[in-house]
Parts: sequence; C-alpha cells; structure tokens
Amino acid sequence: MVIKVYVASSTGSVAVKKHQQAVVGFLESNRIGFQEVDITMMEEQRLWMFRNIPRDKQPKKGNPLPPQIFNNDHYCGDYEDFFQSKEDNTVFAFLRLSSQPSVKHSES
Repeated sequence: MVIKVYVASSTGSVAVKKHQQAVVGFLESNRIGFQEVDITMMEEQRLWMFRNIPRDKQPKKGNPLPPQIFNNDHYCGDYEDFFQSKEDNTVFAFLRLSSQPSVKHSES
C-alpha cells in the first residue's frame, strides 16, 4: 500500500501550503511511508487526481485543491477530512492502514 499525497509545489495560496505541510509533516513524524505527487509538474497526474476524486467531494466551482490523499488508487480525502481524522484519532483508518507502523529501536 502506498499513500499518495497530491500537492502543488507552486501555489500562491498560503492556506494550501500550510495544509500540505501539515499532512506531509504528520506522515513524516509518524513514520508513515508516502509518495508526494506534484500536480504542477505532471499534467497526467493532475488529471488522474481530478478524475479519481468522488463527485460528492468535488467543489461546486473550480477544481479540487491540494492536498488530496489516496491509498494506492483509493481516495481517502482532502485536508478537511484528514484534519477531522486527526481530531477523532482515526488517521490510520482514514488512510486505510491496518495499524500504526512499528518503530525500531537501534541497539547500542
């Protein structure tokens, strides 16, 4: 299973930048493996992301904003969904991960 976070490296929106940093920072700090996909650099990935976001999650106007989160090809949600799962302490279920990653302790 690969968590994919669709981001925009060049965005003029401070809110989008902060949301992307919050998602990526959480995944890194919890040692959850993920792939960051920059939709500003890969047109085919941007189109794939747009096509695979469920209709009920599409905005009424414009395009869905990053970050958008997938587990392989399965849509998990956007920043608001991610934030709510953090508040509810259900991030691993939100990401469709079976359990928290185990942390290896180095032997001295």
